[in-house]
Amino acid sequence: MTTWTDVSLEDFRAVVEQTTYPADYPLADAVERNILVYGPKLLAQDRQAAKDELIKALREGPGIVVLKNAFAPEVVDRATAVFAAIIEEQKAAGLKGGDHFAKPGENDRVWGALDKFAVRDPGAFAAYYDNDLLALVCEAWLGPAYQLTSQVNVVNPGGRAQVAHRDYHLGFMSREQAARFPLHAHLLSPVLTLQGAVAHVDMPVETGPTLYLPHSQKYPAGYLAFHQPEFTDYFDANYVQLPLAKGDAAFFNPALFHGAGTNHSSEVRRMANLLQVSSAFGRAMEAVDRVAMCLALYPTLRTLKDPRNVVAASAEGYAFPTDLDRDQPVGGLAPQTQAELVLQALAEDWPEDRFARAVTRRQAAS
Repeated sequence: MTTWTDVSLEDFRAVVEQTTYPADYPLADAVERNILVYGPKLLAQDRQAAKDELIKALREGPGIVVLKNAFAPEVVDRATAVFAAIIEEQKAAGLKGGDHFAKPGENDRVWGALDKFAVRDPGAFAAYYDNDLLALVCEAWLGPAYQLTSQVNVVNPGGRAQVAHRDYHLGFMSREQAARFPLHAHLLSPVLTLQGAVAHVDMPVETGPTLYLPHSQKYPAGYLAFHQPEFTDYFDANYVQLPLAKGDAAFFNPALFHGAGTNHSSEVRRMANLLQVSSAFGRAMEAVDRVAMCLALYPTLRTLKDPRNVVAASAEGYAFPTDLDRDQPVGGLAPQTQAELVLQALAEDWPEDRFARAVTRRQAAS
């Protein structure tokens, strides 16, 4: 019996092989390679009309918008100086940043760049994030009370392209993990976050700006499909790229198939500030001390024939949010969860003192 988890390249092609028509998006300045391009004049439009069109573009349209001249070059340069200093300090300390979709150390990364930026240079931070276009697109997709995070990525000359993927949440799971979630969760995941990238240098195509497959966010089983080789091959044969100038920004539905491109240049260090914006609704109602629960329950869990249900009711089953400097996604898309740690300890029959040290260290990385 065929179910929604049975992915089909033929069905996928029927979704993505569409044309983006300018007449359907009257506030856009242009359509380039099936991608909608907007300028600062978007702010001069009726705000609700602008938000409605951005929602349509991200949900029903190509799934990506490019905002030209979104950030003033001098504002970007101030931020770039801060990020570059952080990267040099990391290198001097011998640190190599892990990466979700590339080999550790191949690119330069600044995890947790939002708070590092604010603490190091509050004036530059305020100038950068006092941005009406950024607020407009975030509020359009997520509504009020959204939360920003930021990770700086520098793809050095020769840095290779990422494998095509979808993004957080379900995009950071293996196919097997994602398949455990029902269809309605797959449809919900894209509206919980918004992905963005701000160009901190000019990015001609040879430097490898992000590869996109417009309209691919509309395929329901895409969080399963992007793991399949035939979908990777289709992406590699059909992606589009747009050059970006310093200060341009691209925002896209996290379900869009995409990946950073290969930097074929000999001297351009392609720096982008990757913005991941989260809905206010992605949180539990109560704060829970799960470390205390795990420590208290561990002796009892060791007596149970099958402890999985009790672990699910007590331990944190999700890897995020975490401190990606200390808890890096090396060897997988996400770090080990607290629940996985508990189950490992039980399977390996750890003594209580060893478990206490491990679960406390895991909490410190979160």
